[in-house]
Amino acid sequence: MSVGFRQLEKEQAMLRRSLLLLLVACCVSSIAKAADPSDYLPRRSGHSLYAGDMPAGVIASTRQAMSYRQPVQPYFQPVRFHGPEGVRFSLAQYGTFGEGESDLMAGLMIGKVYRFRVSGIPRAEGAELYPTIEMVDRTYPPPGLATTYPIPVNLDEDDILAALEGRLVTRVIYLEDPQTATPLAEGPNGPVAIDVPEYQDPLEIADLRGRTVAILRIGSLAPPRAEVLKSQFFFGHPSWAPIFKPNP
Repeated sequence: MSVGFRQLEKEQAMLRRSLLLLLVACCVSSIAKAADPSDYLPRRSGHSLYAGDMPAGVIASTRQAMSYRQPVQPYFQPVRFHGPEGVRFSLAQYGTFGEGESDLMAGLMIGKVYRFRVSGIPRAEGAELYPTIEMVDRTYPPPGLATTYPIPVNLDEDDILAALEGRLVTRVIYLEDPQTATPLAEGPNGPVAIDVPEYQDPLEIADLRGRTVAILRIGSLAPPRAEVLKSQFFFGHPSWAPIFKPNP
């Protein structure tokens, strides 16, 4: 029996040394870890349900499903697309695109994701991009002025060039909280984009500043050739309403 106890004490001592070595190794590892810029950012309490790198459609559909209000009637939110001179925009309609407009405005349904085409890109003849716009929420303009205050979707040249190089650009469009709004002058085509570092979540920044209404994702993905994959690429072909601007 005494031999058994000594063996047990020996094993316990070895276990304590192993745990001590493991603890020291963890400490050394944490000391040697390279500094991460996000370590110095303020952290929000709790766990965020959404993140900007979620697949297109997840945020909008989840928010719609978790709404505590009565079921909302389908609403076509006016959205205005604009970009550099010469760029044309066209929304997909059953897998095909029209000629495109340089200043396109259309009504998009809340909770849906739309694929649109960007063509006529300067200094990139023949190149086309197929971004997505995810409709997270709507605006509440005065009655009769919905098309006067559409959600602006502005693509600048840097966004387009980054997508042509194979990078993914995410733009979160939000309504500022009037109590904490940043006093920035708007450009000729609407609000000016605010760039954030790659280690920050643009959706989190937008939610801190106001209410997110749409998420724009610009990448280099092109329509698939296989017919069976087109419905997924176009997110089920959601309907949209054309908005005809009066002639000046």
